[in-house]
Amino acid sequence: MSTHPHHKPEDIVREEGAQLDFSHDMSYGDYLHLDEVLNAQHPLSPAHDEMLFIIQHQTSELWMKLMLHELQGAITALASPDNTKPEAFKMLARVTRIMEQLVNAWTVLSTMTPPEYTAMRPWLANSSGFQSAQYRCIEFALGNKNAAMLKPHAHKPELLAKVEAAWRAPSLYDEALRLMAREGIDVPADRLQRDWTQPYEASPGVQEAWLTVYRDPHAHWDLYQLGEKLTDIEDAFRLWRFRHVTTVERVIGFKRGTGGTGGVSYLRKMLDVVLFPEIWSLRTEL
Repeated sequence: MSTHPHHKPEDIVREEGAQLDFSHDMSYGDYLHLDEVLNAQHPLSPAHDEMLFIIQHQTSELWMKLMLHELQGAITALASPDNTKPEAFKMLARVTRIMEQLVNAWTVLSTMTPPEYTAMRPWLANSSGFQSAQYRCIEFALGNKNAAMLKPHAHKPELLAKVEAAWRAPSLYDEALRLMAREGIDVPADRLQRDWTQPYEASPGVQEAWLTVYRDPHAHWDLYQLGEKLTDIEDAFRLWRFRHVTTVERVIGFKRGTGGTGGVSYLRKMLDVVLFPEIWSLRTEL
């Protein structure tokens, strides 16, 4: 039997010296602006499950905000003339972990059954995750450029400017190829300077460049690590997309999406988009 006297919870707090008065100091809630965050849920329908739907998407947007922060930091680091590759690798590893969080989030939303979603769907009107500006910036940063996807943001000039900037900028993969060229790998010139607003197209010359790296990893260790970080990201992104389409099919079947797309049919087409094609095709050639 323990010889220590039983402590009441209030005694433990007192003995530990925990600060309890925040009338003049910044508190946890103040630092995180929790009043704003926790009062940003405004269900429009009487349906109990709308709160799940709102919080699922709001928290996903928060994770996407962090993902964009890390992606932009990694792109900047890869483009730097200084040796900032280790910093980029850390950020890219974090992007993969964030995507894993987003994959798991679909598991929570999948607890919403078709009748529960149908009860709140009329209140969504034409709003849809298809219109997420942050998601579009992530797609653009990863190289899936599409000028048509600027239009959903045309009604908000500041938002449009951010999405358009991502559309016009070199993607993560573009900067990876430019880094390879600076490191002495022979990369086709038409992949080093091009119209960044166009989606990337696979190149036999780029595959040869990556094969140079993968055939002798120790001679090109940093670029080899970069290739695997890109593989991790696309692997996780494919899972995110797959969980999205299966959750949507589970909840609404093959109905059209609220944003006007074919819903599941549109999402299934997105499964076929390959972001870093030579990273995958080189494996067959090795």
